[in-house]
Amino acid sequence: MIIQPSISVKTLSESPNLKSIPSNYVNSSIYPSDSPTSEPHDYSNSIPTVDFSQLISTDLHQRSEAINSLNKACQNWGFFMVVNHGIPENLMKGVIDGTQGFFDLKEEEKKEFEGKHVLDPIRCGTSFNISKEKVFFWRDYLKVFVHPHFHSPSKPQGYR
Repeated sequence: MIIQPSISVKTLSESPNLKSIPSNYVNSSIYPSDSPTSEPHDYSNSIPTVDFSQLISTDLHQRSEAINSLNKACQNWGFFMVVNHGIPENLMKGVIDGTQGFFDLKEEEKKEFEGKHVLDPIRCGTSFNISKEKVFFWRDYLKVFVHPHFHSPSKPQGYR
């Protein structure tokens, strides 16, 4: 089964008719057999953590250790969790709730934000380049430029 990339992964995953992973979401270089493995992995204890307060520390040894940890996280994982960054909990919750509200919009409402160009200031979708990608990531994304000019989707109300 092949799914059109214009359908969000959220909609696809919530579909009662979904019985298997669509073939255009299976990367055969990772899963050479016809069916991908479904063994769960617990990475929760392994995700690298970077302590931002150490990155800005005046203690050179502490800052050096933090930079080395950051380097390893980027090389080995490509991402990391940041702690002690000073961003208020209520601001983080507001961003998460607003983003959830965006992804809970109906497909038709989200379509107005489907970017046609990589430099569109607001862009959402499941793939960055539908015409060239043979395998799609199992994700939906929302990209919003906020610098040097602030942009924000007009929906859902209160997202700003």
